[in-house]
Amino acid sequence: MGEATTKRDKVAHIKLMDWKTFASEWCGYELMTTFACDFDIADAFGVNAIRNTYKKAFNEWKDNYKYLTELVLVLNWKIGQYFGLKNQEYACVYNELWMAADSYAEEHLRGEELAYFHRVTD
Repeated sequence: MGEATTKRDKVAHIKLMDWKTFASEWCGYELMTTFACDFDIADAFGVNAIRNTYKKAFNEWKDNYKYLTELVLVLNWKIGQYFGLKNQEYACVYNELWMAADSYAEEHLRGEELAYFHRVTD
């Protein structure tokens, strides 16, 4: 991709590389979970599968600030992926889920946990 390529274009072309490479090379972040791949699988089965995957991941990991942070990060990437691919339905669903997880993190994390969340997601 050329230097003039926008961040949105980069995210839209995620499918050209795996999530681990995307996270590392474009974001300087090392994935700790399978959230990105879990959502890729859910994408193939539709909106209900996406929502179910979110519910399972969120309920299981909302008390682990690093995993919650990664969930918010991955949901944001998925918004960009589907916005770039012009799939408004999936982009809107991922935006709704991102807003819920992001709000939860902002309301429940404190101190160093909240600072970590902001460092990783900003």
